[in-house]
Amino acid sequence: MIDEQGYRPNVGIILCNAQAQVFWARRCGQDGWQFPQGGIRPNEPIEQAMFRELREEIGLQPNHVEILGRTRDWLRYDIPDDYHRRNPHSIFRGQKQIWFLLRLLGCDQDVRLDLCDRPEFDSWRWIEYWSAAESIIPFKREVYQRALQELEPLLPLARKQG
Repeated sequence: MIDEQGYRPNVGIILCNAQAQVFWARRCGQDGWQFPQGGIRPNEPIEQAMFRELREEIGLQPNHVEILGRTRDWLRYDIPDDYHRRNPHSIFRGQKQIWFLLRLLGCDQDVRLDLCDRPEFDSWRWIEYWSAAESIIPFKREVYQRALQELEPLLPLARKQG
């Protein structure tokens, strides 16, 4: 599903632990690391898409996390030509995303990268909050910076003990 401007609706997930570190995952067979993200299906509520992607990509259920917040508006990035196949009949240009900040209520052992038929990630680790913006592929950097900046005021809630 692509909107009239050429953007595919998507959710992004910033998962943090009690030390306010964030979940950082390596794409299967690649050297690229990123936050979990994924497309929103037609007529799928945004929060439902986030929970579906959370389960598919990193094996966590809703009871493993607490939603601390989400971005107010869509954040967009264009995908460079050399990262996707150009179809002269397609208006696709990139992703528009709503980002969620989640606090892990479960433990590291709850994370499972192998629960779907085609796993997205083959490794993961905790990193410092702002390290993601410095490490992400350049065409996603502005969106990561904007999402992290908007959600940063909620970070003290991650340190709250359940």
